[in-house]
Amino acid sequence: MPRCEVCFRHCEISEGGRGFCGVRTCRNGKVEAANYGRVTSLALDPIEKKPLSRFYPGSRILSVGSCGCNLRCPFCQNYEISWSDQAMKLLDKAEYISPEELAATAEYYRRKGNIGVAFTYNEPLIGYEYVLDTARLVHEKGMKTVLVTNGTAELAILEKLAPYVDAMNIDLKGFTDRYYSEVLKGDRRMVMDFITRAVQICHVELTTLIIPGENDSEEEMELISSWVAGLDGGPGRQTGREIPLHISRFFPRFHMTDRGPTDVGEIYRLADAARRNLAYVYTGNC
Repeated sequence: MPRCEVCFRHCEISEGGRGFCGVRTCRNGKVEAANYGRVTSLALDPIEKKPLSRFYPGSRILSVGSCGCNLRCPFCQNYEISWSDQAMKLLDKAEYISPEELAATAEYYRRKGNIGVAFTYNEPLIGYEYVLDTARLVHEKGMKTVLVTNGTAELAILEKLAPYVDAMNIDLKGFTDRYYSEVLKGDRRMVMDFITRAVQICHVELTTLIIPGENDSEEEMELISSWVAGLDGGPGRQTGREIPLHISRFFPRFHMTDRGPTDVGEIYRLADAARRNLAYVYTGNC
């Protein structure tokens, strides 16, 4: 049975079936993305909304999303298009936009401050083929490509995209295997390996959403920020201390409504802890 090679799950997918993410499928014995070109969300956003605070600040970027995800975060803010029952029904309803059309739209909005295309809202790497085909065209137009990703992908996928990606915001959701495997249904080591290589390829910023009772200790933030500080992008790239970390406030939603929002003071306290290791720490949703 054909096997998907995008993430650690390596789903074996029968003809016409779907992988864990809901969008990798098998057609004529070959695994491919059923969500190729299927767009559920399109908006011209401030670059800071990705969030990217140190990559062309003040600019805008055409942001595009599809459907599906290879994690199961119970607090997902985009669950309508990621992994809810509703999301799994979107493929046949979503508008098809070809790579050529999307690149042309990005170029059209240059007059409004657009610098390129950001693949965001759902997990873009599960449909990396569309990202790759579009990013090539975006680069031909002298514009930028951005990924907003959970980093749950094999390095081979990252290498395919590397020549065409200019910046990423990557979720580093916590720093314990228990949290990643039990709560998110993910793999922490895969994300860490992805980040380690990504900083050698392009501009990288990281985001950690603080969930009360899960990843909100000062000790864990010390581990996160010290690990990030030890990364090195190499000549001409960011040092570990220069990698921005966005520490974001949680609000109850989707399947996680059993606790209140993260205390604002807690976010500021954890940000101060991270600043002992990192030069650029930002607070979000406060």
